[in-house]
Amino acid sequence: MKVVVVAESFLPHMNGVTNSVLQVLTHLRRRGDQVTVIAPSDSFLETNPLAEQLPDRPELCSGFPVIRVPSLPLPDYPKVRVAAGFIMRIRHLLEQIQPDVVHVASPFVLGWRAIQAAGALDLPTVSVYQTEVPAYAARYRVPWATDMLWQHVRRMHNASTMNLVPSSFCKSQLHQRGVRRLRTWRRGVDLELFSPARRSEALRWAIAPHGEKILGFMGRLAAEKQVEDLAVLDSLPGTRLVIIGTGPQEKMLRKRLPNAHFAGFQSGDHLGTHVASLDLFIHPGEAETFCQTIQEAFASAVPVVAVGRGGPLDLVDPGRTGWLYQPGDLAGMRTAVEHLVEDDGARLRAAAEAHQEVQGRTWETICNQLIGHYARAIEVNERLQLARATRYTAGEGLPGILLPGTTG
Repeated sequence: MKVVVVAESFLPHMNGVTNSVLQVLTHLRRRGDQVTVIAPSDSFLETNPLAEQLPDRPELCSGFPVIRVPSLPLPDYPKVRVAAGFIMRIRHLLEQIQPDVVHVASPFVLGWRAIQAAGALDLPTVSVYQTEVPAYAARYRVPWATDMLWQHVRRMHNASTMNLVPSSFCKSQLHQRGVRRLRTWRRGVDLELFSPARRSEALRWAIAPHGEKILGFMGRLAAEKQVEDLAVLDSLPGTRLVIIGTGPQEKMLRKRLPNAHFAGFQSGDHLGTHVASLDLFIHPGEAETFCQTIQEAFASAVPVVAVGRGGPLDLVDPGRTGWLYQPGDLAGMRTAVEHLVEDDGARLRAAAEAHQEVQGRTWETICNQLIGHYARAIEVNERLQLARATRYTAGEGLPGILLPGTTG
C-alpha cells in the first residue's frame, strides 16, 4: 500500500501517540509499503506553509520521508507542538503522493485539516481516536470548553471513512456522542523490552535500601495524569514511591510527594529495567483511552492498581491481574495498594496472571489488524464514491457533494 500517516504528535516529543506511530512505521517498513509522514515541526517559521512541492531532502524516520508543517508550542507545555499548517498545503501534498489511504493519528488540529483535505480528494481516512482532549478542559482550567471540544471530536470523526478506538469505554463514549463507523483497534506491547527478566536487585537496593516494596508510576507529569493523587501513598509504611517521567508538573509534584524517588525520563533498556524492578504499578489518570503503561507493567510481571475509568476497564481484571478503584476514591486506591503490599502471595499471583495476560499482544499482531482496517476503509470509500456517482447520474447532485439527509 501507499500510506500517508498524519501524526498530531511526533518525534522528538515521545508519548503514546508517537510510540504507536513509530510501531506502525516499523511494521509498514517490514511489509514493504510506501509511507510518508506529515507531522508538526519544532518551529513556526522554518517551513513554508504555502509550499506545493515535496521537499528534495526530507527528514527520514524508519526510512520513510517526514514532512514537517509549522507549529506553535502549548503555553503551559512547550514541548507539545500544535500544528498550524493550511488545509491547502496538506491537500497539495496528498495530491502529489496519491496515497491509497490516509492514517490520521489522534486527530485534533493537523489531523482535522488532513481529514478535510483527504475528503476533498475522495481519499479514504482511518482516524485513530487516542486522546480524550475534552476531558483535559477541566484539568487545564477551561471547563467551559468541554462541550465545544466534543462537538469538534464528533465533526472530525464523522468526516472520516473509519474510526479506530482502543477500548470498549471509548467505543461506547463516542457512539453515545453520535460518532459513526467505529471499529476497535488496541495496542501491542514490546515483550522483549518489558520483561520480568529485566528486574534489577541493584536498582531496587538503590531506590529502597531498607527492603521497601516499590510502588511506581510511569508517564508524563502533566495535569491530566493526576499524579498528585499518589500523595495518599507517599508515606505508606514499608513502601517507596517511584515516579518515572518528566513534565510541566514535576516541580509541584516534588513538593507534593517529598518521600518519592523521581527517576526522570527513561527509555530503552533503562525504562524496561525500571518497570520490571517495581512491585506494584499505580495508574491514577481518569482520561486514558487505553493506558499502554498498564500493558507494559503486565509484560514486566508487575500487577496494577488503576482508576476504574477509560482504558483500564478493559485491561485490568480485578482480583486477578490487579485492582480497580472508583474515580475520586483515593482511600480505595490506598486500601488496594495496602492489600497487595501486605499479602505477598496475592501480589505474586497477580504478577504471574498479569504477565500471562499480555502474551501474544505483539505489535506485529496488532499492526496486521491495522492493515485489515486500511483495506476495509478503502473498500468503504469506493462504495461511497460509487453511491455518489449513482446519485449524480440520477440527477440528484454533484459527485463528492453530500445531499441533505445523506450520511456519507
